[in-house]
Parts: sequence; structure tokens; C-alpha cells
Amino acid sequence: MNKRTFLKSVSLLSAGLLAGNSAQAANLSSQTALSLKKPNALPSRGTIGVASPSAATATANQKDIILAKQVIEALGYNAKLAPNIMARRGHLAGTDTQRADDLNALFNDSCVDAIFCLRGGSGAARILPLLDYAMIRANAKPLMGYSDITALHNALLAKAGIVSFHGPNASSDWNPFHVKQFKQMFEQQTRMHFSNLPKAEDELVNSQYLTQTITPGKATGQLIGGNLTVLTALAGSTYLPQFDGAILFLEDIDEAPYRIDRMLSTLKLMGALDKIAGFVFGDCNDCSPGNGYGSLTLDEIFADYIKPLAIPAYRGAMIGHIKRQFILPVGTQIELNADTGTLTMKETAFS
Repeated sequence: MNKRTFLKSVSLLSAGLLAGNSAQAANLSSQTALSLKKPNALPSRGTIGVASPSAATATANQKDIILAKQVIEALGYNAKLAPNIMARRGHLAGTDTQRADDLNALFNDSCVDAIFCLRGGSGAARILPLLDYAMIRANAKPLMGYSDITALHNALLAKAGIVSFHGPNASSDWNPFHVKQFKQMFEQQTRMHFSNLPKAEDELVNSQYLTQTITPGKATGQLIGGNLTVLTALAGSTYLPQFDGAILFLEDIDEAPYRIDRMLSTLKLMGALDKIAGFVFGDCNDCSPGNGYGSLTLDEIFADYIKPLAIPAYRGAMIGHIKRQFILPVGTQIELNADTGTLTMKETAFS
């Protein structure tokens, strides 16, 4: 084969590979653009499964697991613990296979009506390739948790097209606020109107639950988001849902402003921020500057990244690592009102 013939063959092969890659990309796009599937409502006296897809429980006396079971029973349901919930590998609640198997098993168990995640921490992203998304979609049921569970919320929406719930973990402090939210969302199937509390009981004026408008206006779109650190760690993967026309909610904990800046920069550079229709930032607990020459404030960071988008946006919503947090239905249509600092469900979260 002479050089000219060889180069022609290489060109044809490259064209074939490119066409094949384009076809694969098209197939991937069609697979990820799933129609939304809502879970069945939680039946009275049903069973809630408890899985630990992230970090191991830190208490040797199994306190978190005991509390989780008591919380579920106090809500009026039966608790079913995943088989490997006591497993441990380093900081993780077992191997990746054990944690993925537990989640797959709970979704596939016809006797389990909902799933609570025991806690957050770190590690949920490691099991995303091991989940059976086709089976999960066929057995759609409500999953709830927050923090590191953000990885699951985004993957379940992107890969299975199902609604999940960003709210307290099973071992969280389940106070009357959480119980009321749970009963309204899960039992009464209310189209929730999420508005911060007027003020804390020990305050004269509202400071603890204060919302601040970044850009006024209203917007409606599919609710996506979660913990900023966990969400941006999924950048470049197929486990993020589409940002087009979405309402993006974010929160974080123990992150210095320069790291918040870097992560919002990632969302900007990947084109996500330019696609959203509305933005809400919840609580940023312990997000104070460290030692050094100086620091941008969160207000300045939002002015740099969010204000130029000219979309309705506000901050200070009761979302995140706080004592009282909203239970948000990820994947449903939500109206954001940046003037009043509120989110309103435009549809129910259940089929």
C-alpha cells in the first residue's frame, strides 16, 4: 500500500469512527432526555427502607441507626434496614458494591415504599456507575436525603428520570418543622409553597431566616441542584441532568468564599449557569474566609456570577445544613419568586 492509499484509508476510517461516535452521542442524548416519572405515593403504614450510600456512621454504638429506625416508626411507618448498613470500608459505609447493592435491592423490593438515606458525608458518587437505572425507573419510589446525597438526586433524574426529595436524612434532627413538611409532601401530597419562617422564636426581627433578592422577578422550571461541592464534582459526567430552563438551588457547608467562587466558576465555564431560568442559594454554614490577605464576600461572588445572568435569583432560603430545612421535590416544576423569596410547586410530586 502506497502512502496516498494509506492516508486515504486512514481518512475513511477516521470518518467512520467520527460517525460512530456521533451516533453514540445521539443515543446517549436520547437516553438521558427521559420523560419525568413520579414515584407512587407513600401508603399508610407503609415501609421505608434505610440505606447508607455515603459515609459510615461514626458511632460505635449504632446510635444513628437506632435513631433512624425510631424516626421512621414515630412518623407512623415500618423501617427496613438495608443488609449492609453496618458495613464499613475506611470512611465509607462498606464497599462500593455493598452500598450500590443495598440501594438497588431497596428499589427492587416490592415491600419497600420509600427510601431514606441514613446520612451524607462522602462517597455516593462512587456508586453511580453501579446502579441499575432501568430497574430503578421501573420501580420508581421516593428517595430522600441531602448533602452528599446530591449525587444520587442528580443521577436519578439524569439516568432514570425520576423525582427524588432533597430533605433530612434518616439520622437528621427530625423536629416538628420537618415532620410537618414530610406529612404535607408525602401524605397530603400538597403542592408546597416554600417560604422562610417569619423569624426565630428568640428574635425581635428576622435575621436567621432572612432572604435577599439578587435579581427580582419570577421564573418557572424544573428544580435541580443540591450541595454545590457535590454537584460540581459531577461536572463532565453523564450524571448531571439538563440545565436548560431549570431552577437551580444550591447550598454548602464549611467552604471558604474562594472555594464557592471556584465552584461557581466551574458551573459558568461548563455552560450550566447560562442555561438556567432561575437561581436560589440556601444556607452556607461556616462559609467564612480563612486567614490570608483578603476575601471576596458571598454577595460579591453572586454579583459576579449570578447578577449578570439577568434571571430571577435570591439567597437565604431554608435549604442546607441547618436545623430546619425544606423538603424539595427534585425534578418537578417549580415557580421561583425572587421578590418574595419563595418557591412554589406547580405540580404534585407523586403519580
